[in-house]
Amino acid sequence: MSSSNQDSLQFPLSFPSTQPLVTVSYPRAGLWVMELHNGEDSRLTKRMIDDAIRPALDVVEEHWNRNKASSPTTRSKKGTSEDGGDGALIIIGKRNQDKFFSNGFEYESVKGNPIFFTETANPLFARLLTFPIPTIAAINGHCFAAGMMLALSCDYRIMTDGSRRRAWMCMNEIHFGAPWPLSFTAVLNTKVSDPSVRRRVALEGHRFAPSEALTTGLVDRLASCGGTGAELGTENVLQEAMKLAKEVSALPKRGVWGSIKTFLYRDCLEAVRLDARTTHSILPPTARL
Repeated sequence: MSSSNQDSLQFPLSFPSTQPLVTVSYPRAGLWVMELHNGEDSRLTKRMIDDAIRPALDVVEEHWNRNKASSPTTRSKKGTSEDGGDGALIIIGKRNQDKFFSNGFEYESVKGNPIFFTETANPLFARLLTFPIPTIAAINGHCFAAGMMLALSCDYRIMTDGSRRRAWMCMNEIHFGAPWPLSFTAVLNTKVSDPSVRRRVALEGHRFAPSEALTTGLVDRLASCGGTGAELGTENVLQEAMKLAKEVSALPKRGVWGSIKTFLYRDCLEAVRLDARTTHSILPPTARL
């Protein structure tokens, strides 16, 4: 996108422009919020990934790059030069509900597509794993299957505490007989260090309530959603994510956040790209991820 087009950006932006599935807002300098709104449960379709999420990520990165380039150089307390360029991205489920973050792939839209993982799903995971600014999944409801993989691909996870409405994180493929693509395994092994937790996730299909997700390290913080405040807990989750964003948004100033992650997650990325080159659709005829 050219600088002139960047200068004319008017947030919020919708992707795609017709029948949009994602909306990106810019509530304050250096903070972008991507809302998923494919129906009530934001299932991840080919169209949603290719025509909405990935183009939205491109726009956020390019907008951040433009802001970084145009920010005046400041001086630290030690007198050394520091570039501008604060940034963080929050990904949240549909904001007018608090039941779902994402319910995973929509099988009907991916069956019969032998290159779905090659050209659509795996490039999205790789993009998030190497994104140049901190990414925060604001898990405002159930986070299942590929929705959980989307959250794990982010740098941080904030989850509702479940006090207003139940919410689970779960990889439920074991329960309906769907094998995992290599990319799922690579992301899980990279982001979850405890083998016993990985076993519960992958082989038992355990539904992690928010408190369990926190104690096992699947999420970093819980957002308090009880009391008599907002009608929906989603805004509480978003506010907690925005607090975290403020804490970490200065980290990509030097422009190396993404490049460090490229080496930090090198083995995972190699597996994801190997899978993308060699794996065809592995979904059985009746499976839905």
